[in-house]
Amino acid sequence: MTLTACVGGIHALLFLLSYWLVSDVPDVNASDAEIIAFYKSDERWRIVLAGLYVGPFAGMAFIWFLVALRMWVDRSASRVSALLSNIQLVAGIVYVALLFAGLAASSVVATSAEFADAEVSPIAARQFPQYGDTLLFVFSFRMAAMFVFTTSAIGRASGILPRPFVWSGYAVGLFLLLSAGFEGWFALVFPLWLLALTGILLVRARRIPPELRFPASMPSPLATQQPLDRGTDR
Repeated sequence: MTLTACVGGIHALLFLLSYWLVSDVPDVNASDAEIIAFYKSDERWRIVLAGLYVGPFAGMAFIWFLVALRMWVDRSASRVSALLSNIQLVAGIVYVALLFAGLAASSVVATSAEFADAEVSPIAARQFPQYGDTLLFVFSFRMAAMFVFTTSAIGRASGILPRPFVWSGYAVGLFLLLSAGFEGWFALVFPLWLLALTGILLVRARRIPPELRFPASMPSPLATQQPLDRGTDR
């Protein structure tokens, strides 16, 4: 469980790094000369780094965290809603898919300039980051809200999460669901909640009885099969 919590924290930190890198571009009000100068300079490599290298590791960390968290809850909680558990899984997967799409959209102009040596279009350089922000803030964060809602509800029903954190999770999920805007600080909300969640899980991991921890290895199904009763020879 300690590893699960650490991987969740890694996702939050890599997400913040990726977003900071891809969002540090000339805004829509920048002149054409400023945009072309930026994408022809070495500054564009930061965007490529975030979109193509840091972002995928952030998504992989979240998938690991999501699956391991579900396995631990199934093992340690006596009552788990199948509906909430499945919604949590789907929401987490779609969140990662939309995160990848948003990072790709935000980095496509820099990637083209870096690897294809293509001419920079100021119009595309304005539109693609906006498209990436739309995927992130409007769609991906809605799925993050569903993940927060379901995780908080599962944590409340199973007693894994403390009640104050559960209610704060509902508030965070409501904010992510209803927020309308592309303000940069909006991107801090879900990662900070996730960091708080991983902190709680780290504390709870120290209190897990040994019998509820994941075994180091699972026995082979063939080893547990009983020999077939072929009867007595006649």
